[in-house]
Amino acid sequence: MVAMEGAVGAWAWWLGLLFGAVPLLCLAVWHSTGAWYCAAFALKYRGHGSNGIRRRLPPGHMGVPFLGETLSLLWYFKLARRPDDFIGAKKSAYGSAAGMYRTHLFGSPSIIACSPAANKFVLQSPESFGIRWPVPELVGITSVVNVEGSSHARLRGFILAAINRPSSLQTIATVVQPRVVAALRTWADKGTIVAATEIKKVTFANICKMFISMEPSPLTDKIDRWFGDLLDGLRAYPFDFPGTASHGARKSRRKLDAIFREELEARKKVDRQCDDLMGGLMQMKDEQGKKLSNEEVVDNIVSLVIAGYESTTIAIMWAVYHLAKSPVVLAKLREENIAMSKSKGGSTSTSLMITHTDIPKMKYTAKVVEETIRMANIAPMVHRVANRDVEYRGYTIPKGWAVLVWLRSLHTDPNYYEDPLSFNPNRWDEPAKAGTYQVFGGGPRVCAGNMLARLQVTIILHHLCVGYEWELLNPDAEINYLPHPRPADGAAMAFRKLST
Repeated sequence: MVAMEGAVGAWAWWLGLLFGAVPLLCLAVWHSTGAWYCAAFALKYRGHGSNGIRRRLPPGHMGVPFLGETLSLLWYFKLARRPDDFIGAKKSAYGSAAGMYRTHLFGSPSIIACSPAANKFVLQSPESFGIRWPVPELVGITSVVNVEGSSHARLRGFILAAINRPSSLQTIATVVQPRVVAALRTWADKGTIVAATEIKKVTFANICKMFISMEPSPLTDKIDRWFGDLLDGLRAYPFDFPGTASHGARKSRRKLDAIFREELEARKKVDRQCDDLMGGLMQMKDEQGKKLSNEEVVDNIVSLVIAGYESTTIAIMWAVYHLAKSPVVLAKLREENIAMSKSKGGSTSTSLMITHTDIPKMKYTAKVVEETIRMANIAPMVHRVANRDVEYRGYTIPKGWAVLVWLRSLHTDPNYYEDPLSFNPNRWDEPAKAGTYQVFGGGPRVCAGNMLARLQVTIILHHLCVGYEWELLNPDAEINYLPHPRPADGAAMAFRKLST
């Protein structure tokens, strides 16, 4: 009897521990990261700033030690496939909070900015917010996306001249179209394609031609794979040990460095100048007449290829995907583009090359392009860091904290776009509300290739609409949101020449 009572007592003790102490311990762990940073913040400021105003961190939750809210982010983006609920949950829990929340992501205490005003404040205050990539060396320490001040202004000016001014776009339109036309014929011959794969091939081939004068080959196939690894690592948690995406990205970055350095040295040995982006970077000089170093040229080529082909590939894929699901939109788009082709001497089902000066006449096509880019949300956020303590609407952004400008939250918010997840080019009959359209970022670092991206999407839509038709094989395929948004099957489709 005594033994039985002892056993019951032992069970009661363990059950009490399980249902009492363990939940308390889990709760303590759940709030420990936030408690640590809030205590450090309170100790630093002793409750008040120099102006006597009480300093406060934006509301939010900072997750578990070390990982922060990374698991929560992965849940919403990867498992639940509801990426907008990551920010939506914060809005529900803490209200608008001036459009800012505290969190812990990518290994750093962070502030999320997710309203038009808060995003604008961060993006247009370069003196207060510097660049902060989770792993800066992946995109290049000396590249245009990392450097600041006069170095950034000089590199950005060159890039704008090389790929975004009208004369450059006119040349690019001429260069890329033959490859696009040839690719579409090949797709029709295949009959069934995975759009994401095929679009990536033609876009990458054009970028290689424009940026480094490389034609498709086994080497460019390797370069393509290495860039794929690099992109996977850019948005992964920065664990650097074998088997992780970040580690694989670093290895691929070293391989890309070696290839582009070899190309640089080969050009220098024979004093070969090429009319491409790499050639232009090699000839760039600063105010003192000093040229870019090999490291600077390679860093910028890598960062520009990353920006130039993956984002455009995704945008084109989503355009084709949404048009397959929107027959009324496709019919109207086809009508405009066939009319453009006929005006240039083409037939009903044969497209002729369009020029950069033709594009402003294609009003409905422009609406389709903007709606595609809005819904694609290729870059859900951009990374900044507070260079100093910054006050914003009663909250303090501490010096050294990462600042994540959450662009996606604007483009999918029903307060700014009616039925935001529906594909509706007609919404662009009126301009977007001020500050709510930030697909290319904003401020002095707005994407330098924004017009190039629009040009490439417009060109392929023109040739698609005039000469081809397609249907999705799995119209209800699930959407993957990491590392980039795309249908799980890559938008597999039947593809054929347009019936006359």
